[in-house]
Amino acid sequence: MTIKPQAKITVIGAGLAGSDAALAAANLGVQVELFEMRPKKMTPAHHTDKFAELVCSNSLGGESETNAKGLLQAEMLAAGGLVMNTAKASRVPAGGALAVDREAFGQQITTTLESHPNITIHREELTEIPSGIVVIASGPLTSDALVAAIRYKVGMEFLGFYDAASPVISYESINLDIAYRKGRYEQGADYLNLPLNKEQYDNWFNTLSQARKHVPHDWEKLEFFEGCMPIEELARRGYDTPRFGPLKPVGLRHPETDESFYAVAQLRQEDLRGQMWSLVGFQTGLKWGDQKEVIRSLPGLEQAEIIRYGVMHRNTYLNAPKLLNPELNLREHPKLFVAGVLAGTEGYLESSATGWLAGSNAARQALGLAPLLPPETTMLGGLLRFLASANPDNFQPMNANWGLVPTIKKEKGVGRAERRRKMYQRGLGAFRDWLEQSNAVSF
Repeated sequence: MTIKPQAKITVIGAGLAGSDAALAAANLGVQVELFEMRPKKMTPAHHTDKFAELVCSNSLGGESETNAKGLLQAEMLAAGGLVMNTAKASRVPAGGALAVDREAFGQQITTTLESHPNITIHREELTEIPSGIVVIASGPLTSDALVAAIRYKVGMEFLGFYDAASPVISYESINLDIAYRKGRYEQGADYLNLPLNKEQYDNWFNTLSQARKHVPHDWEKLEFFEGCMPIEELARRGYDTPRFGPLKPVGLRHPETDESFYAVAQLRQEDLRGQMWSLVGFQTGLKWGDQKEVIRSLPGLEQAEIIRYGVMHRNTYLNAPKLLNPELNLREHPKLFVAGVLAGTEGYLESSATGWLAGSNAARQALGLAPLLPPETTMLGGLLRFLASANPDNFQPMNANWGLVPTIKKEKGVGRAERRRKMYQRGLGAFRDWLEQSNAVSF
């Protein structure tokens, strides 16, 4: 009698994404070869040999039903995600946020993975991508050798080593009585334009000039590129520099009044539904509170809801819309899955959630099963669809936010908070139903 060998996958990296990927696959009965280069080779940010080490904040975000991260947390708890269940078990008081004891959190995840009978751990660096079904979850500080191997596999669609993202604004918070649609030089009206007179520009420029800048960690030493300069650096170079750069008014006369303006800030659509718009050329490293003041000093954005703040830091990630299926495998290499920051996510929780799905789908492929994809009304489902379908030009990593899921129609007397609660309940209900129907729980 021929004994069929046990299905096997490889997971590269035991950070938040890799840890969830490994356990999700192992719990489906698949043999997992888990590779983690620490402590033999450390990164500039890590200090321990523990899996899922939290190198920045110890918070996984707010838990409330009006918080987009709260919905993703609830989804991952329902799915049996390793990171979320461990976070609950090692939490410390943090008001409305889920924060953890770093040491207890890392130790518990490490112990869970080391003791699982279907997981074999290798403490060594992989410099090539192994054959077979693989989940790459090596994080924003992927080693140079592995970066070269990934670049060879995917070609020049692989992006560079630092994240220069502009803030993203909720469409429903933009004042459309001020913003007007038009493309520069009579091109397609694909942009929203915010006009400024001299007094308004002076106010915005002064607010920007006084804003506090983020001071990067030693391991985040940044080299700015002329084609991707932070807006605060442009302002430092001179009063008119932004007006000859991202706020250039040339070719943007008002389509109805034919009025010309002293300066014009532009917003570009980020998602298929048009619920998220980014400020063009506003990549920034300002502190988030100061970013809000600068953004809200622009005409039309006085009540702006910021879905994602601008960031400037060391990061290694793929141009997901050009490369990934929503199920998190590469279109041209379907046996190769990508999760976490490398897949284009921003945040601990988002990394672990994509790790859970990538590990589940890698295991299902090894078992001959169809891949999983949560409904679009769920936060994880919305995030996955965004990664696969966002604007690939100037793609930047994304975190959980309400712009990822279909909005609920405004009703008289129903405020934003109540609409968000309804979206939370709709999404969590859909996720639980989907788990039951697909038998996707990682217990």
